[in-house]
Amino acid sequence: MDNNNFDDASKEILEWVSEYLKSVEMYPVKSQVKYHEVYNQLPDSAPSTPEDFKNIFNDFQNIIMPGITHWQSPNFFAYFPANSSVPSILAEMLTSALGAQCMKWETSPSAAELEEKVMIWLRDMIGLPKNFIGVIQDTASTSTLASIITAREYHSDFKINKEGFSGNERYRVYCSTETHSSIEKAVKIAGIGRDNLVKVAVDENFAMIPAELEKAIESDINKGFKPLCVVAALGTTGTTAIDPLKEISALKKKYNFWLHVDAAYLGTALILPEYRWMIEGIDEADSFVFNPHKWMFTNFDCSAYFVKDKNVLLNTFEIIPEYLKTRSDNVANNYCDWGIPLGRRFRALKLWFVIRSFGVEGLKEKVRYHLKLAKDLYEKISSKNDFQILAPLNANVVCFRYKPGNIIDENMLNILNEDLMHKLNNSGKMFLTHTKLNGKFTLRIVIAQTNVEERNVNDAWELIKQYSDELKEIN
Repeated sequence: MDNNNFDDASKEILEWVSEYLKSVEMYPVKSQVKYHEVYNQLPDSAPSTPEDFKNIFNDFQNIIMPGITHWQSPNFFAYFPANSSVPSILAEMLTSALGAQCMKWETSPSAAELEEKVMIWLRDMIGLPKNFIGVIQDTASTSTLASIITAREYHSDFKINKEGFSGNERYRVYCSTETHSSIEKAVKIAGIGRDNLVKVAVDENFAMIPAELEKAIESDINKGFKPLCVVAALGTTGTTAIDPLKEISALKKKYNFWLHVDAAYLGTALILPEYRWMIEGIDEADSFVFNPHKWMFTNFDCSAYFVKDKNVLLNTFEIIPEYLKTRSDNVANNYCDWGIPLGRRFRALKLWFVIRSFGVEGLKEKVRYHLKLAKDLYEKISSKNDFQILAPLNANVVCFRYKPGNIIDENMLNILNEDLMHKLNNSGKMFLTHTKLNGKFTLRIVIAQTNVEERNVNDAWELIKQYSDELKEIN
């Protein structure tokens, strides 16, 4: 295949994509294939001669598609979303066609300058202080790793990057027991060690308790440890619990640790004035991350990472070998020096398309609609005697379980709710996931998919009631 037959092939794919976007709701939300069902249909070795596009595309439809879980279905209520939208898809097509490697300003000035401007837009849209400056990373996991490594270098006067660990550093990193697993992974990769991650107790709302954080810090200082970094979560993965940033910021003034704010999912809500209370105390933070690829309708991957001190970030990651030196190094933003990878995709383009296509008011309208749908479902579940709400509704994640009155054994209830979840997911009509809260198997419904409507949520609720009634009869 070459440019000469691109027109016919691209036309066929575009027609398929258009039809898929219209009919995605008709697919089983969660893939129904069994383990290695796709693998066993694929040849054991690569073809030695060129294959016809039609055969390749047919195999895509017949072999690959059955093994796809449809994250863009409005009946997808699992995890946190990896949303898309039409403007984002169109921008991704252009990005793929350009095939630009946007590591430095010289390698594509438009990519660097659009990213610089779009991150200013985004900063102002979510209410961060003007002294924060942003860069697009791939995921919040990478952003958090960059933050913890930067904290390590800042507190070691950049000696670890140069000399390695001396063995005398006794750093501690703190997060709540509900914080995302990426914190633990980052601590491992950064060489600080899992044993030096301190998980702080949470309150009845699953938010970090500042008094417990201070107690842990004081205890560590008395043992000869150095408080390196605190990660405050604005929207934990399990329940979207919101750590009290204002109180944690006050401790930052006292103990001089690096303060990183992880708002990976819930950060999008900051475009709404009524959610700005979440970032009271943000002036004391050193870094902040949220993912437009979760709830701002932008294709994965696109993580917005902001830092207060650009120079600390650059001193941590910047390396300029001879073959990468350019005349613009002293004036332009070379974003390859703002994080871990050298190579960079043109991610700013899709974010630019999305913001311009929706407009800030359009984004606000859709986010508020999702919040309303979640509140309505929360109230329906709360009113049913055989169901129990297990966490506060902070945004648009509803945490609950099925709890028929005739079952009081917690282990039996856990098994029952796990059975209910698998029954729902195996139906192909919806997809939801779980967490555990105080030992209770907890079902989570995340109402944030780009095109979700009230009827999708109502259908999901009716299916939950139907299948729970069937399980009640069995038990």
